[in-house]
Amino acid sequence: MAVSPQKTMLLIFAALISPFIFKLSSGNIQGYVSSFYKKDSTVSFGTCAKFSWESIPPSDHLIWHDCYTKRECARLSVPLNYTDPQGEKAVIAMTRIPSRFPANTPWYRGPILVNPGGPGGSGVDFVVDMGEELSTIVGPQFDILGFDPRGVGRSVPRVSFFETAAERALWGPISLHVLDTSRGDVAREWARSKVVNELARERQLDVLRHMNTDHTARDMLRITEAHGRERLQYWGFSYGTVLGATFAAMFPDEIERMIIDGVVDVEDYYKTLWTHNLLDTDKTMQIFFDGCAAAGPDDCAFYAPTPEDISRNLTSLYNAIREKPVPVRTKHSYGLIDYNRLRMKVFNSLYQPFASFPGLARGLADLAAGNGRPLFEMTEKTPFQCNCDEGLPGIDVTSEAQAAILCNDGDDIPESLEDFQKYFKHLTEKSSWGELWSTIRAECIGWPKVPKSHYQGPFVGNTSYPILLIGNTADPVTPLRAAKKTSEGYPGSVVLTQDSPGHSSLAAPSLCTQKYVRAYFTDGRLPDKDTVCGVIGSLFSQSADKTAAHQMFLGHKLTSDEHEILAAITSLSMSSRLPVSHPL
Repeated sequence: MAVSPQKTMLLIFAALISPFIFKLSSGNIQGYVSSFYKKDSTVSFGTCAKFSWESIPPSDHLIWHDCYTKRECARLSVPLNYTDPQGEKAVIAMTRIPSRFPANTPWYRGPILVNPGGPGGSGVDFVVDMGEELSTIVGPQFDILGFDPRGVGRSVPRVSFFETAAERALWGPISLHVLDTSRGDVAREWARSKVVNELARERQLDVLRHMNTDHTARDMLRITEAHGRERLQYWGFSYGTVLGATFAAMFPDEIERMIIDGVVDVEDYYKTLWTHNLLDTDKTMQIFFDGCAAAGPDDCAFYAPTPEDISRNLTSLYNAIREKPVPVRTKHSYGLIDYNRLRMKVFNSLYQPFASFPGLARGLADLAAGNGRPLFEMTEKTPFQCNCDEGLPGIDVTSEAQAAILCNDGDDIPESLEDFQKYFKHLTEKSSWGELWSTIRAECIGWPKVPKSHYQGPFVGNTSYPILLIGNTADPVTPLRAAKKTSEGYPGSVVLTQDSPGHSSLAAPSLCTQKYVRAYFTDGRLPDKDTVCGVIGSLFSQSADKTAAHQMFLGHKLTSDEHEILAAITSLSMSSRLPVSHPL
């Protein structure tokens, strides 16, 4: 396997920038929340938002308005049903960080559309919150454009099975969670899904039939054409790789550049199986055990002499909390650290280990000592308030949009409790994390029957420009083999491997990876086959071997562009702002 010549230098250079990295880490980890969106944000996440999207009239052409901070927003009208292009319209909300160069200059390279994953993730939120870093990575020639896919967030019609936010809150979240067989959770999950999907049938059937990845791919083409450009430039993460692979299969001649990063097994997704995602989850967890043991007690609070000891201690803690949850009262809230909350916190930490592992270790150590408050505060969600988002219906409806998209996309599934019990048993036999991952397929139990006339494969195409796929060696939900499998369908495509744990390339600070990203977008240069990029730093400590690093330092002086790219990816990988609890 070829290793990038930068890898050795980057690992050595890690110690030299460790104070910078740890400053970012310590500053962000306490702000970690397990929900996809921070509900207390008044700018980017909808609740009591200061910017009114309703003030922007929808248009068949892009009319940009100043919004948020140094952003521009627009609403594009597209066909709700592409088989009836003159019929009812959907409205796609989007925001961009404009290129530094005017559109009428030769230096302007057009928009790069981005999708953060989901399904149901908001591209608007993604660019509002992290657009500067993405723009820094790709370069100033491009607009960074995020859009809310149809049915999601600020786009209309919005997917909402509940008539008010209060009704939704009283029912409880539709999200990833643990099913505990000792409490009859599997049967309860089955029954709850039947109820929710009956609401979907009664209240939104006419809208729901047009919510799928096929139509969103067509929307991306419309957005591209509305910019006066013929071909798409795109960077999609997680579920965004399903969207990218679908676009590439449907419109292979309409690609100028495409990166799909944290690649989903698209065939498994469209079959509504969700059985291939967890192949490397335990590998990611093992990296926590190994890293903690290697770091020592000063840098890993949950330290034990061997990785096996740490694993056993975590299992013991799971068992103890399952039997006896820990009550918590904080200054502004209260609740429990129970088995579900503990298990979900550990799982979510696997998505962003550089940002999360040190804090996770501290929280586990405190919990083992009987103090659940630190872990509770890491996972605490802002209490529901009735007086804010009632005037903005649907902006926070991500879980319902997720169900609509993935259930419409995929094959229909059996509806009986017995079938779901068999599926749960099958998935938990493959991975202990199946106890929570099985809730994704459960969302489709009793889903309204809609015609499956949208594109579901094959996922092949001789694309107008080769695709770049990126996969991590220990991704907890999109294993590297999915990137390699997907690449086989697109001649000329290349898989770039990032040697790191975490979900997508943004989970770890790799200057090597992000330089390839920039080179691909700006010059069309692809990495050599079998290229592997290393990352800078370690998960728990970067203080070891500083003297040796100084002695061995190769003398490579980073350019100003490299400094900027490194700062951007370090900020992203250490940030609590990235989506972590949407499955993809």
